Amino acid sequence: MKIALFYNEKKHDSKNLASEIVKFFKNKKIDIFAEDEKATLIDAHPLEQIKKSEITFIITIGGDGTILKHLHEYKDFDAAILGVNLGSLGFMADIPKNDVFSSLQDLLDGSYHIEKKIMLEGLFKENKVFASANDIVFHRGKNSSLIDLKVSINGKYLNTFAADGLIIATPNGSTAYSLSAGGPILSPDLDGFVLTPICPHTISNRPFVFYASSQIEIEYLSQKEHPIEVNVDGYVDFEMDTKDIFKLQKSQKTFKLVKLKKHDYFTTLKTKLNWVGKFN
Repeated sequence: MKIALFYNEKKHDSKNLASEIVKFFKNKKIDIFAEDEKATLIDAHPLEQIKKSEITFIITIGGDGTILKHLHEYKDFDAAILGVNLGSLGFMADIPKNDVFSSLQDLLDGSYHIEKKIMLEGLFKENKVFASANDIVFHRGKNSSLIDLKVSINGKYLNTFAADGLIIATPNGSTAYSLSAGGPILSPDLDGFVLTPICPHTISNRPFVFYASSQIEIEYLSQKEHPIEVNVDGYVDFEMDTKDIFKLQKSQKTFKLVKLKKHDYFTTLKTKLNWVGKFN
C-alpha cells in the first residue's frame, strides 16, 4: 500500500497533524508520499519518486476546499480520497480531527467502501474543457445590475433568467453554494444535476433538477459594461462576453471518495446542518 498525503498549510495545525499521520503509517511499514516541497517538512517521501498509478489512497487534511484543490491541481490521480476535516462544514472531508487515527486504522482494516462521484463538464470557445466536482457558477461579476442568461436543455429553450447569476451543481455540490442560494439537496447517488438561480428577479424562478445525460447551453444575452464571470469549483475563473455560449454535460471523468463504514451520509448531513428531530 502506498499513500499520498496532501495538507492545507493555511489550516491551523495541519502540518503537525500531517507529521503525526506520517509516523502512524511508518509504524505500520507503509510508504507515504507528499508534495515535493512539503515532503521533507513532514518526513514523507516526495511524490516525484513514485508513479501516480501506484498510489493506493489519497489523504487530504483541511476540508472540502482542500479536496477540490487537489482534484484541480492533480487531475491525473485516480486513487480514492479520504478527507480529514479541520474546518467547520465538510461533506466530502468527513473525518473529524479527534477521530483521525481510529479512522486510519479502519482504512487499513478494510472497513470502508468507495463512492464514485459524477462530475460536470463545461465546454467553452476554443474547445476549452473544464471538469467540475461541485459546481460551475455564472455570475454578474463587476456589473452592478442583474444579467440575462438564456438556458436551453437538449436543444429546447427552458428560460431566460434575470438574476445575479446561475449555479449548475452536481449532487456532490448541491450542499455547497447551490444550497446557500436556496437549491435542494440531491442524494449523493443521484444521476442528475441542479440549476439554481442566484437572486432571481422573478419570484417564480425556482431551482430545476434534470438528468445528468442532458445537454445544457447557457447564453449570455445582456449588453453590459463588463463581461460576466464563470467559476469552476472556486479554482478556475474566466469571462463570458455578450452572445457567448457555454455548453455543459456529464463528464466521462469521475472522482472517488473513501467512506468509512462507521460514517454515513445522512448522519453527516444532519450533523453539519444542525437538524434536530424526534424518532417517534
